[in-house]
Amino acid sequence: MSQPSISSKKRLIAMFLLVSITLFALIVRIGWIQIVRGEKYKELAIRYQTRDIPIPAKRGIIYDRNGKELAVSASTNTVWVHPVEVKEPEKTASILAGILGLEEEAVLKKVKSKQSIAAVALYVDDELAKAIRTENLKGISISEGNERFYPYGNFAAYVLGHTNVDNQGIAGIELEYDKYLSGIPGRWIKNTDGGGRQLPFSVEKFHQAEDGLNVVLTIDEVIQHFAEKAVQNALEIHKAKRVYAIVMDVKTAEVLAMAVKPDYDPNYPRIPLDEELKKEMETMDNKKQLETLFAMWRNPVINDTYEPGSTFKLITTTSAIEEGVATPESTFVGRGFIMVGGRRIRCWRSYNPHGTQTLVEAVQNSCNPVFVELGQRMGAQTFYKYLDGFGISGLTGIDLPGERKPIMYSIDNVGPVELATISFGQSISITPIQLINAVAAIANDGKLMRPHMVKELTDADGNVVHRFEPTMVRQVVSEKTSKTMREIMAATVDDGSGSFAYIPGYRVGGKTGTAQKVVGGGYAQGLYVSSFIGIAPADDPKLAVLTIVDEPMGFSTYGSLTAAPIAKEILEDSLRYLDVRPKYTDKEEEEYVRKEVTLPEVRNITVKEASKILVDNNLQFNTEPEYYADENAKVVDMFPKPGAKIPERSIVLLYTKLNENIPSPVEVPDLKGKTIREANIILNNLGLRLKISGSGLASGQHPEAGTMVELGTIVSVEFKPEQTQ
Repeated sequence: MSQPSISSKKRLIAMFLLVSITLFALIVRIGWIQIVRGEKYKELAIRYQTRDIPIPAKRGIIYDRNGKELAVSASTNTVWVHPVEVKEPEKTASILAGILGLEEEAVLKKVKSKQSIAAVALYVDDELAKAIRTENLKGISISEGNERFYPYGNFAAYVLGHTNVDNQGIAGIELEYDKYLSGIPGRWIKNTDGGGRQLPFSVEKFHQAEDGLNVVLTIDEVIQHFAEKAVQNALEIHKAKRVYAIVMDVKTAEVLAMAVKPDYDPNYPRIPLDEELKKEMETMDNKKQLETLFAMWRNPVINDTYEPGSTFKLITTTSAIEEGVATPESTFVGRGFIMVGGRRIRCWRSYNPHGTQTLVEAVQNSCNPVFVELGQRMGAQTFYKYLDGFGISGLTGIDLPGERKPIMYSIDNVGPVELATISFGQSISITPIQLINAVAAIANDGKLMRPHMVKELTDADGNVVHRFEPTMVRQVVSEKTSKTMREIMAATVDDGSGSFAYIPGYRVGGKTGTAQKVVGGGYAQGLYVSSFIGIAPADDPKLAVLTIVDEPMGFSTYGSLTAAPIAKEILEDSLRYLDVRPKYTDKEEEEYVRKEVTLPEVRNITVKEASKILVDNNLQFNTEPEYYADENAKVVDMFPKPGAKIPERSIVLLYTKLNENIPSPVEVPDLKGKTIREANIILNNLGLRLKISGSGLASGQHPEAGTMVELGTIVSVEFKPEQTQ
């Protein structure tokens, strides 16, 4: 038997080493995959062997303090495609595009994508979803979801805010309480093969979504209605850049109304209500459009500061009285100016000085030199102590996003001139919420409360999960000083610059302000911010109100003629609504007392019939429609209720719903060439809802004109710029 040669042995050894090294490398590689990278590949296997469909949670409802729904979630559907399961991509895309009114090419791209699952369309109404299910398309599934809907359009827009397409809060209460409102999404998990196809005998897991909590606001829908109406009227009368108003409960600092005009519709937050602004945005690039939208969404009551002017003199006066450097009877000699640090500071009536006057008269006259003297008597350290006490130097802590800090000198940088100008409301910039909260504290026996927008959180069954109780921050001044200031404020309305806020039977206290506007770091000539801050009734305050007119361009720029009448309108309507009984003086009894009438029953009849009955009883009315009301809309509720005793010429709120005489199903109208606003009005009058795509004029719609649909159906309309029609 021959022995293997040396070369054969070498080849055997080489092969053995090669096999050994290869086996060792494989063992190392398997160990690397299974031990070192095992968790990662396990996750990848689970990902490719399961299909995970999100089940969105239903977003909580936002109510006003009396249970009126201000923001709700309407049921809708999402159409999904599972590309690996689609047998005929072109045919599937064509059918889907036809039903949904989408571009076929865009749908086909999703149908042929490499994803395991992709969303074809969001917010699909039930009729369209039913039509797709009828086609029984392979690889197409539909899941139910929710779309945010604001029944009253732009009502309380800056309080409510809005959500994005993913139902996440973007502004207002929707953003501030998003973690409570949004709930916890569910999942629908299925086993699939490597290609993403569902296994025939696989186990499915369905994790139910947990709905969000409901938010109950401090806002009173009726008082908010009064405020919005008054603010809108003032915006038109004074041709102002912006007008806003806040109404607060003096005792609790609950915000009962917060109205800002012009505003936007949270249902369509990217489409300005102002037609001119909408046209301007069409020419902007994306960056400029975003800047414009964010500016439109800003709530000036919380997010912006302004120089308060003479309304700030109430804080100076209160601080001086509490500190004991002046009393209501203290006298001052007004010469029309005062010299401070070599600088002449003038009174607004320097041409005809006020002469000798008491502190009460100085507040009525709004005489700047008197408040400069009060500031000098206190000194910067003491005055700043009260500014801190009233919350002027920091944030109020209100539960709305983006509260802005005040702009004011640090105490180390306050010289004689700075102290003088701050004392009458210049050289200091604060937010409107800070001012009304401070004045409410003056009226509330000196107690500063934390302002808040939400009363409680509730679950789907109406059970209270958490209640937000009124919170006292600190006692700033004594009850005695508070009572003195209420009298001074009342005297200012009775006999001073606030006389346009006078309401017979209700003793209103307050102060007007007219401040030159700061633009680009300096005072702008001819631009003013006019305001009025008030309380009522002065002897036992229930409400505080702040009204601001930004850049009035009408017949007057003075706060007494622009802002005070707004406050009067809001307070008069609100006090009667809250059943605060008027207390007339003998003189008022003769001049102003109106005969009381018993409110007749006008529910379950048309607005036309109800209006005739109310007018015959010397009453006025406003409608609050769920849809755009016409004279044939039926009255389903009213405020006050039938049988209430109310003064003649009072306003009665009529709540309406769609006229039941409109046939159902209804015929979809032809909207081609209509603007978004026109299309919305037409559809609302028919009991239909509008879904918008694009901007400009209507160019296509689904369902098509002439189709018979049920009430409440969503009509999807594509809008395009006019030149492309």
